[in-house]
Amino acid sequence: MVEDGPVTGEQGELFPDSSGPDELVGYRGPAACQIAGITYRQLDYWARTGLVAPTIRSAQGSGSARLYSFKDILVLKVVKRLLDTGVSLQNIRVAVDHLRRRGVADLARITLFSDGTTVYECTSPEEIVDLLQGGQGVFGIAVSGAMQEIKGTIHEFPAERADGGIVETMTDDELTARRKARNAG
Repeated sequence: MVEDGPVTGEQGELFPDSSGPDELVGYRGPAACQIAGITYRQLDYWARTGLVAPTIRSAQGSGSARLYSFKDILVLKVVKRLLDTGVSLQNIRVAVDHLRRRGVADLARITLFSDGTTVYECTSPEEIVDLLQGGQGVFGIAVSGAMQEIKGTIHEFPAERADGGIVETMTDDELTARRKARNAG
């Protein structure tokens, strides 16, 4: 069971250099797998069963590609960590449903704890202390830590707009630009 808290949906804190993530920009399945650290088989199964479906574009038959948003990839990474620690798929589904209702900035402020059966959301040190005083072993997933890991690697993968256009994710630094110019000329 995951407790509900306030939902604010402020995304500017996570992306201070822009007005927020473009909700039409996403990453194809293979990139989402590499970023989240899961297999394509897991991604496909989770999408088909509705555990973590892409919010930008779902597959529409043969040849079409799913597009996963930053938030989708974050949820994929959290699901992977919960599975790795032995939480049941049923309890993960409850946690995922709760995470979906949160904005990206809200997710950065929570830590998920589990005793292996139940998933708890803690947003303050007091809640964490109360949970730990129960005396049983728990593990925690700092969602902000997973978010930072994703931010550190996501720029290495090609992004795509929902309409099919490729998004420039990185610009060359000065040294790379000089090398390219020297090799081209």
